[in-house]
Amino acid sequence: MVNWPNFLSQLFNGLVLGALLALISSGLTIIYGTLGVLNLAHGAMFMLGGYAGYVAFQASGSFVVAVVAGTLFMLVFGVLMERLIIRHFYDRPHEDQLLVTFGLSICIVEIVRFFFSSMSKSVPPPPMFAGITSLGGVFFPTYRLALVAIVAVALLALYIALYRTRLGMIVRAGIEDSVMVDSLGINVYRVFMVVFGIGSMAAGFAGIVNAPVVSLTPDVGEAILVQTFVVVVIGGVGSFPGAVLGGLIAGEIISITSMINPGYAYVMLFAAMTLVLLVRPHGLLGTRGRE
Repeated sequence: MVNWPNFLSQLFNGLVLGALLALISSGLTIIYGTLGVLNLAHGAMFMLGGYAGYVAFQASGSFVVAVVAGTLFMLVFGVLMERLIIRHFYDRPHEDQLLVTFGLSICIVEIVRFFFSSMSKSVPPPPMFAGITSLGGVFFPTYRLALVAIVAVALLALYIALYRTRLGMIVRAGIEDSVMVDSLGINVYRVFMVVFGIGSMAAGFAGIVNAPVVSLTPDVGEAILVQTFVVVVIGGVGSFPGAVLGGLIAGEIISITSMINPGYAYVMLFAAMTLVLLVRPHGLLGTRGRE
């Protein structure tokens, strides 16, 4: 039944999902905008970050340690993945990039399944965020309220890194013209390595902080990957503000449609993407893509 408390609850759930999608999509859009690589392993990185946090939590019993350890693990994992594999595909056709990242995704998922089985794993929220909170007569899980703030801080940190630092200036210049950046004496491939690491770290961090909301399984990244690509298309490929806006829009569409008829949630999401592409071929905040 659709009523006001239920509608408010779904609006909030959409905000939580949208914020999470914005964080994951920001990593994906940064990687594609800078490196030109279509990373189909991004959903697997989201999942792997969650499991890395789970292992750290089992060892320490601390949610904070789990978040820090898991995030750093995904940063190192992303850097190694870029140096050992992705770097060799920058000048290859997009089809090759899709195949290699898809293959990596399958490998990551099956390795995790081998070590942890297909049984779901859970990470409890920090004790201070346990329970529920009443807002205007509507009850929300306290951790979901905290999750919105956590993701907002992470997005702010990414924004500062991209728009208020020298690295961010180089990254944005590389998106526009990587040849020119290289001619200025800047090691573009070192920047690419850092960018891929940051994108992987963003996905992994999202996987860890989402673990108390949705149980971990090896396949948890599949649905997120589809939603993330839709978010990037809606917001505009290569646009960080577009990823944030697209994530919030997608989260609300999925949540509100699920309240009426869950079977149509993805239908409405793809319908919104189609409408955006008809009106704004480069996305809401996107510009002409890489040539």
